[in-house]
Amino acid sequence: MKLLIANGHLIDPAAQENTGMSVLIEDGKVTAWIKPGEGVPEGCEVFDASGMLVAPGFIDMHVHLREPGQEHKETIASGCAAAVAGGWTSVCPMPNTNPVNDNAAITRYMIEQAERAGLANIFPIGAITKSSDGTELAEMGEMKSAGAVAVSDDGRPVPNAGMMRRAMQYARDFDLPVIDHCEDKSLSSGGVMHEGRVSLLLGLKGMPALAEDIDAVRDIILAKDTGAHIHIAHVSTKGAVEAVRHAKNEGINVTCEVTPHHFTLTDRAVEGYDTNTKMAPPLRSQEHLEAIIEGIKDGTIDSIATDHAPHHADEKALEYDRAPMGITGLETAIGLAFNELVHKGVIGLARLVEMCSTNPAKIFRLEGRGTLATGSIADVTVIDPSRVWTYTNAESRSKSRNSPFDGWQFQGGVAATFVGGKLVYKI
Repeated sequence: MKLLIANGHLIDPAAQENTGMSVLIEDGKVTAWIKPGEGVPEGCEVFDASGMLVAPGFIDMHVHLREPGQEHKETIASGCAAAVAGGWTSVCPMPNTNPVNDNAAITRYMIEQAERAGLANIFPIGAITKSSDGTELAEMGEMKSAGAVAVSDDGRPVPNAGMMRRAMQYARDFDLPVIDHCEDKSLSSGGVMHEGRVSLLLGLKGMPALAEDIDAVRDIILAKDTGAHIHIAHVSTKGAVEAVRHAKNEGINVTCEVTPHHFTLTDRAVEGYDTNTKMAPPLRSQEHLEAIIEGIKDGTIDSIATDHAPHHADEKALEYDRAPMGITGLETAIGLAFNELVHKGVIGLARLVEMCSTNPAKIFRLEGRGTLATGSIADVTVIDPSRVWTYTNAESRSKSRNSPFDGWQFQGGVAATFVGGKLVYKI
């Protein structure tokens, strides 16, 4: 089957292209770019992308799909449905399932479930330690052979520096990035929001920025020592951004990601005690948000990832202290990036594509993705920059509804999503 995504504006930072171009797809691969006025090849199905941006498929480096074990919150199929509705052609689920993804069998299971759903690609992230309990290394080589692209203990960060050093040495030998949720639990334990003036006024126990800063610095020092690739998940503090910037200037192999909620909201959003503002790391103060914006602007922050974390409504209906941390994010990320970054002049469209596609593919070494060059896999995100739309939790494709952005209006959003040349979502 031949498909032509015609008349769009192609943005492909990996190929250094930012121009009007049609993309020809055959059998799931990109076979040619066609310049305006060259006509439609014979026997082609045509998708008219006039006035739209055509980009390599967006890759979300950090999601929680809850399967196996907590399918009442999300399944791989429902999570992939939310992903393609948000313009993500590939998602990378964290290992904090039940049981934990610490072995090849669970890694394969997750991939097979995604294949059955036939929507977004899945690239699982395996655990660093068995059961993510921080005491014994998981079988990283077997998980990589099964399809894992990185290792992480995510919300249960490895507390012991000696164990983390061994993990980095082991992961380096398998060419796997180590992802860390940087949080020194001895500083943040019991906290439910950012420690600062707002937490004091609200009477809620705070989580100091220092808890993230210390762990980020520790990981960077260990990466320098071992030569491993450390990737800092959902960076949220000024200190962590500065540490990454300094490390990159020194040539240390470090990358990092940011979530849309951390470049959009501050701890002031917690003032109504809406548990959909409760997450880890927490929403920080204005000073930290401004540092995040600067890190996005100057290239210190490599990618945008959602940290999509679905929870059942009954759990989020508890008191703020007792409710679980995390929000859904797959369907609002592009809209938030346009509203807060593109329209405000923080970054241009090419940098947005770089952060959502080019860099994630490079960091996780996803061959044939992150570009639409000839021969690449035909994962394509088509964006309408003029589309004005409103997100509502009630219409979400996720099984959960825990987003603080219910009712928010956006300008700029996904128009269509293609995975392997197949149209899997269209507005």
